[in-house]
Parts: sequence; C-alpha cells; structure tokens
Amino acid sequence: MTDKINKAIGMLLSMQRHSWEQGVAMQAMLETGQYELLVQMAYEAVNRSLPDGRLAVIGVTDGATDSCAVGEGLLRACRISDSRYLKEGYDKLVCWTLDRAPRDGQGLLYHLTTGKQFWADSIYMLPPFLAAAGYYKEALNAVYGYWDKLYDREARLINHMWDERGYDTPDAYDMSHWGSGNGWTLSGIGRVIAMLPKEEYEKDIHRLIQMELELLDSILRYAREDGLFHNILDDTESFVETNMSQMTAYTIYRGVLDGWMPSDYLPWAEKLRNAADKKVNEVGLVQDVCGAPTFDKPGYAPEGQAFYIMMEQARNNCKEDYLI
Repeated sequence: MTDKINKAIGMLLSMQRHSWEQGVAMQAMLETGQYELLVQMAYEAVNRSLPDGRLAVIGVTDGATDSCAVGEGLLRACRISDSRYLKEGYDKLVCWTLDRAPRDGQGLLYHLTTGKQFWADSIYMLPPFLAAAGYYKEALNAVYGYWDKLYDREARLINHMWDERGYDTPDAYDMSHWGSGNGWTLSGIGRVIAMLPKEEYEKDIHRLIQMELELLDSILRYAREDGLFHNILDDTESFVETNMSQMTAYTIYRGVLDGWMPSDYLPWAEKLRNAADKKVNEVGLVQDVCGAPTFDKPGYAPEGQAFYIMMEQARNNCKEDYLI
C-alpha cells in the first residue's frame, strides 16, 4: 500500500463521522484489507447504537437508511472476530432494516424517520447491505424502487430527492442532479451487481448493468476538461468538486474487476482518477470535495477520503491485468 493511501487512511480515521460516514469508512477498510481496523470500527458502530437497532448514530438521529451503510463491513467483522457483541448489533440492524424502519406502501424505506422522502444517498446505504446479508430480492426491490422515484428519464440522471407529498409542497423535493447523489447511485448499484448470484439473478444483473451504463454515459457527458465535475452536474454555475470523479472512477475500476464493466471505460477512469489524485495534499487530505457537514461548498469529508482510498485500491488491483 502506498504512502499516499496510508496518509489518506490516517486522515480519514482522524475525522469525526456520522453513521453513513462511518459506513463508507468501514467499506474502505474492508476493500483495502485493513481488517483489524475494520473490526475496531465495527465495535464503535455497535457502541453508538440506538434501541431501535440503528448503528453508528452520532448527531444526526433521523436517518432511516444511513446506518445500513455499516452493514457489509459489520458482517465481515462478525465473521473475522466471531464476536457475540458484534453479531447482536448486526442482528438488530437487520431487524431495523427489514421490519422496523419507516417505509411506503410498497415497502420502500424512506431516507428519514421524520418524513416521507427518498434520497439518492439511500441507493448506496441500503441495497448493498441487503445483498451482503443475502436478502437479494429485497436489495433489488430497493434499487428498482429508488430508481423509479428518482431517475430523470429525460436528463438520464438521478434527482437528489423526492417526497411523497409531491410537487405542490414547498421544499418537498430536490430535482437537481447532484453529483454526489449520482455517485452514491453508481457505486451502490455496482456493489449490488457484484454480490448477486449470477445464475439465479441473471436477468436482474443484466437489467442493473444496463441501468448503470446508461447512467454512467450520461454522467460522463458532464465531465470537465480537467477531469472534475460541477457539484450539480448540469449546472456550470455550481462549484467544482472532487468526489464525483473519485466515485465514478472507483465504480469503473471495480466494475471492470468484477467482470461487468467494459474495459473501454478505463481511460475515463484514469482521467477522473488523475484529476482527483492532484487534490490530495501532503498530509493525505482530499481537498475540494463536497464538504461536510453542510455539503453546500467545497471542503473536506470522510466520504471524500474513503472514496479516494477505495478508488486507489481498485485501480491498483486493475494494474496487472489491464496495464493501466
């Protein structure tokens, strides 16, 4: 592992983290083989649990799907450590997800406990956890359900947010094509594709790949010459940020490694990755990502650190076979 990745990991671990940020940080530890750190982070996720089964909760207490982001990492930590404590936390999270979380009439989980909203973020938080846990049909229903709510068929991009109250309710929805929301979607669906049993779910895998490539092609239309994206993909007045390039490059590298992404996309991954890599400073901080905690200006964020780490690991895994 390079010194630059190690610095990025150290920077990530130094940051305060909400539940979804703990989840994507754990995923970075999982994908880089940092299993001791993964188990330690899993313990902290369970330590920060609510009575209803949600894990890693600090500060933001109305997230319905955010805690699910820790799920795949927690499951692996349970298997590595054989810890009863972690297993009990995992079982409570499964119970929350399948039975207790607020949802609509078709069983689709809302993003928040305090409203009836669906966010693009949930496509990363929830379906990969369900797939990792072996609930494949539930994972697919979640992907298809969120896609149906959020996919803008004219723009061929994902809207950030939809509210069941509809267009007539002020502030009930956000129809902007937020870069990170499209990045959450790309990376979340890509992970689900990789985890579905190939023979049993062949038709669904084909459908998900078509969805993924259609979205990817649309996203790439908005890449700037420098390899970065605007925060709102199709709004050149919005600020330029780094993480969308990382999320997209990561999805391409992982998709190629997992065997479903055409290798023709690797030059795109390299362009986006090179742009993001220039944004990492001497202490391993990824600069100018859509910045926490308000996500309305360029700054720093645990998710920006995590996606840099996962992007670099996926790229390193591609090097030998694809000569990049």
